[in-house]
Amino acid sequence: MINFINVSIKHSDSRGIHDISFNIEKGQFVYLMGPTGAGKSTIINSILRRTIPNSGQIIINNLDISLLNNVGLAHYRRDIGMVFQDFKLMDDRTIFENIALPLQIIGSNYKIISEKVSKVLDKVGLSHKANAYPSELSGGEQQKACVARALIKNPKIIVADEPTGNLDPSSSDDIIDLLESESKSGTTIIMATHNYPLIENRIKHFIELNNGKLVS
Repeated sequence: MINFINVSIKHSDSRGIHDISFNIEKGQFVYLMGPTGAGKSTIINSILRRTIPNSGQIIINNLDISLLNNVGLAHYRRDIGMVFQDFKLMDDRTIFENIALPLQIIGSNYKIISEKVSKVLDKVGLSHKANAYPSELSGGEQQKACVARALIKNPKIIVADEPTGNLDPSSSDDIIDLLESESKSGTTIIMATHNYPLIENRIKHFIELNNGKLVS
């Protein structure tokens, strides 16, 4: 299988990444592991190109993302779904409207939006919460809505930054189950976590960091 993500980066400033190199194949579910401050968020932000390494390259699907202009960057990010620890749902919009937002931004028509949102709500088990607001959902349900929002564009990559950090063990398992299902469908998943006991029986591929360096 051809490597889908090739990372070779170095940050010499306060972000503290030191000569990190790794490859990820298409459809792999990779855990980005390490304690708080290990460098997980810096790698995620580099893949999203929110930050640019001092040196090195990040090649995504044969594309050097450091060379992208603003238009190219916008198109690149359309192929990435993001799941956050703190949900980042809009409190004044329903769950349906929150999930629909990425499609609205790219100009999809209402019929397509309605069909896709209904389908992804069913996939994550939230069809009955479509018209509810985030404050009316449990933490686990809110994170399922975030996964649905990440899936709505059929992304090639999903990056999940500590997605279970605010959840109980049962809800955490539900979220990982959803992400594993997407990986089996061919989506590449990168999940940052410091909670080894939660994932120890699930790990197949992992990248472990500590103090900005690759451990294994």
